[in-house]
Amino acid sequence: MSDLAAEQSQPPAQSGRPGEGDTGFARLAMVTIDCADPVALAAFYGQLLGWETRHVDENFAILDNPESGSPLGFGRVTGYRPEPWTQPDGSKHFHLDFYVDDLEESTARALALGATEPAYQHGRTLRVLIDPAGHPFGLAPLE
Repeated sequence: MSDLAAEQSQPPAQSGRPGEGDTGFARLAMVTIDCADPVALAAFYGQLLGWETRHVDENFAILDNPESGSPLGFGRVTGYRPEPWTQPDGSKHFHLDFYVDDLEESTARALALGATEPAYQHGRTLRVLIDPAGHPFGLAPLE
């Protein structure tokens, strides 16, 4: 989520092009994050989000979304290496963004869970942290 996305609350205007605004034919089943240790990463995000664990074993873990949304999965990848956060070659593959009530308090709590805070921060309202497996994620105030 960019600063712009965090600050905007208006839905995008419809362009009138055929197919736009139509209901898609697929629904998101789950977002799965590659990692070296799915048990540890599921525990980190379970505590960060307050989500319950549906399944966990040494190769895969699933957290249920209590708001009836898609669950979050974590899959073991042999030889997993985290993508660099600030590399100019664009090698970052994805990141997750979360709304929080209090940015400073939430940052401190995430750091206590094992996240780290990189020196480089690209936004005014979004705080970038790195999860224990090396994935960047953002915290943004809900306001």
